[in-house]
Amino acid sequence: MTDDQKRITVVFYRTNLGREPVREWLRALDPADRKIVGDDLQTLEYGWPLGMPLCRAMRNHKGLWEARSNLSSGRIARVLFCVAGGRMILLHAFIKKTRKTPDHELGVAAKRMKGEQDD
Repeated sequence: MTDDQKRITVVFYRTNLGREPVREWLRALDPADRKIVGDDLQTLEYGWPLGMPLCRAMRNHKGLWEARSNLSSGRIARVLFCVAGGRMILLHAFIKKTRKTPDHELGVAAKRMKGEQDD
């Protein structure tokens, strides 16, 4: 697949100090898990818009979406993103430990989506 076949382009949210929190989170994963998340994000790039089980809109947070990845050892990863200007902006990522997405995790992504810095 080539870049011109992408339906949407993935970009990383960047803070005022130039940090890219989701890229840093990805780099901290072991290589096998990093590949799983990367493959899932690539599937979204080429197949956007997609729904469950890979992606869903977050209720009560208009414009916020989650990419859902099943990692090794039964762990679950979530990458929260928004779509703006034909780009999928990766705002926040975490390993999910409870059934419900924690309000704190949603709050971080929502603040970043609104342009509020967290440096």
